Amino acid sequence: MPTQRKIFTVQNLAEKFKQAKALVLADYQGLSVTQINELRSEVKKVGGEFEVIKNTLLRLAAKENKHPVSEIQLKGPLAALWVYSDDPAPLKTIDSFIKKNERPKIKFGFWEDKLISIERIQELASLPDLNQLQAKLVATLQSPIFGLANALNWNIKKLLLTIKAAAKSGGQEGR
Repeated sequence: MPTQRKIFTVQNLAEKFKQAKALVLADYQGLSVTQINELRSEVKKVGGEFEVIKNTLLRLAAKENKHPVSEIQLKGPLAALWVYSDDPAPLKTIDSFIKKNERPKIKFGFWEDKLISIERIQELASLPDLNQLQAKLVATLQSPIFGLANALNWNIKKLLLTIKAAAKSGGQEGR
């Protein structure tokens, strides 16, 4: 018989499934409580959420949201990384944490309701963050404008440099 607390947890997880852009499930076995809390705070700083979840409750929430999760995939200790925006910063955070600590071990994930592999998760983690992409876009859009402005101004600059050079050389000849 399910307790009220478990029912509330499943409803909460089901709501997170609806709101999240991505979900990454990982085996956290081998991490200390301090490391989990450190990872949780790092992920929270960049707009994600990292939490330890019971497999059966996650399976019920996934079933409620029609996500394809099998019993085999949900074996062992499980933690979830929820990503709520298009910015892959939470994925970058967990990726750098894994490189530093060799844990947690990523099992699989979802991106926009589609099952994705570990390789695809690592690919997404290697993407530049949203601010970097926006800066690259602005620079790319501005470069032709700057080139055109320099090309149009070059003849005027060349004339001014020639006049200055003539004025300097002309003033020295008279002395």
